Amino acid sequence: MIIGIGVDVVDVARFERQVERTPGLRERLFVAAERGLNTRSLAARFAAKEAVAKALGAPAGMNWQDCWIGLDANGSPTVQVSGTVQAVADARGVNRWHLSLSHDGGVATAMVVAEGEYSEPSR
Repeated sequence: MIIGIGVDVVDVARFERQVERTPGLRERLFVAAERGLNTRSLAARFAAKEAVAKALGAPAGMNWQDCWIGLDANGSPTVQVSGTVQAVADARGVNRWHLSLSHDGGVATAMVVAEGEYSEPSR
């Protein structure tokens, strides 16, 4: 069952300017394995993190480093979660992620589907 869908787009040039002028932004947003990637790849991964948050209903208190984008054995991007993001995903019944990344015309796009057994969010 689909629990949530999230989509986000990032202007790569604007993202690059933000990273250049904000010391520590790379460290705040990305895990060590992501930080060495080029800006275009980081922009897509940031879009993916935003899309994950949207797929989970954009709850407050999620840590950016508790969601990262890895690669599977075939080189396809995968959503990895821990900590605050894992807690929200577990509470919502998410047990599988689907991710698509794309770049075109200076824009990075990510689409995420959170799948699992639905669990009503606690209020």
